[in-house]
Amino acid sequence: MLGSLTGLIPGFHVNNVALILLSLSPAMLALGIPLFAVAAIIVSCGVVHTFLNYIPSALIGAPDGDTALSLLPGHRMLLAGHAAKGVAYSARGSQLGLLMSLPLVLVARIIFGDELGFYEDMKGQLPWILLTISALLLITETTRLDWPKWVNKVTGGRLGNDSRLAGFLTATAFFVLCGFYGWSVFNLPARSPVGMPNASLLLPSLAGLFGVANLIDIYTTTSELPPQKDDWDMPAVKPLAIPCFLSSVAGAWMAVLPGMTASQATVLVMGGRNVVAKIKGEEGYGLDFDSKRLPVITHEEILERARREAAGEIIEDPHKEQDLEVIAILSAVNTAVTVMVLGFLYIIGRSRSGATLALKMMYPIDTWSGLHPTSDFIRLMAVTIAAGMIAVPMMFVVGKGVLKLHELIPLQTMILSVIIFVSILVYLSTGWIGMGVLIVGVVMGLMPPRLGIRRSHAMGIILMPIMILTFNNKYDVFGFL
Repeated sequence: MLGSLTGLIPGFHVNNVALILLSLSPAMLALGIPLFAVAAIIVSCGVVHTFLNYIPSALIGAPDGDTALSLLPGHRMLLAGHAAKGVAYSARGSQLGLLMSLPLVLVARIIFGDELGFYEDMKGQLPWILLTISALLLITETTRLDWPKWVNKVTGGRLGNDSRLAGFLTATAFFVLCGFYGWSVFNLPARSPVGMPNASLLLPSLAGLFGVANLIDIYTTTSELPPQKDDWDMPAVKPLAIPCFLSSVAGAWMAVLPGMTASQATVLVMGGRNVVAKIKGEEGYGLDFDSKRLPVITHEEILERARREAAGEIIEDPHKEQDLEVIAILSAVNTAVTVMVLGFLYIIGRSRSGATLALKMMYPIDTWSGLHPTSDFIRLMAVTIAAGMIAVPMMFVVGKGVLKLHELIPLQTMILSVIIFVSILVYLSTGWIGMGVLIVGVVMGLMPPRLGIRRSHAMGIILMPIMILTFNNKYDVFGFL
């Protein structure tokens, strides 16, 4: 129940629940509730959250940082009348991510545990690893932009129209801009005017970059939704097995690296698939799945589409297959990261999320040092599997409820309501400083689709500050930076 609430309410994260339960754990212990039961609530809440958080992202337009990339593919499915299929693909992706990450925990134990000790070796190279991954995300920018005419003249026409280099430089500039925005945000004081605990300016910054900016685009391009097909059947496992397994592997790496999220893992997996496709001589999917603008659909087009589909006509959508696979991949990564973060807590004794930090503060973590995992870890993994099994039917119930809500409330009214709700939440949690951060984030969040670059480059808001700190700690021994 708590996981469904955190998944559906924008800005209400698992970390908030974990910290609240951590503060209540002494009282719960006094009532006879063991700490393991509290830990089980936190873990199951986190797992269910990764299943349910697709719904507000794609069907309402209010994503969190982990589901930001699914917003455009998910909304394109909603605008095409196939929102139910998007929910089904997300459920299958999260399910496969959960199951496929379980054996990866054993692999991670061998690689990062005491025997090989790869984590200790990796810590020294952490700044370069983050820099390399960020560079890969920028180098793989596939968008072509036009250079200004004066640049074309100066270079004798060598840098003219349709330049991939222009797209790369634009993406790099936007990534750096978001990085300095993030650095400023992390150094600003945050205080809740109503005394809410753990005030963080990360909420308004991410809400602006990925949430409200997308909502404004949706508000200005779409005024009505077509009738939704009642297609809730989950897709077959076989076509999604390989991409979801690769996603789980990428999620495992993201779980051990600070600052990396499911968004970066999704781009890396899609990039790897494109490389394989080119080697085979096939056409890849490309990496512009989160840079395409939402289509402008008029009332007449919506009604015409509804009439044609009602008559049995199949309307081809060139992006449909790619959008569905991106949704499944991102869902798989998102869930795999949650499982692997729990695994790394017991393998290397380090927390990579607010939920695992609460577990670490609640009671001593008995790390997995011998051949057999600790009983505490086995119990929590069992809770993880059970929560994932419960989350799938919950997804369909909640998804159907949200689509019925769309039928009762006009789309633009719902979008305005979500924007107002997010704004009120930002003010209550961070005050007027948070509102200023939100406005700046919205302006920056409107840039990528208009520049023709991937929105995932906005994750520089987290990556650049972490890289600055890690490089500073590694090389700035004299305090020059």
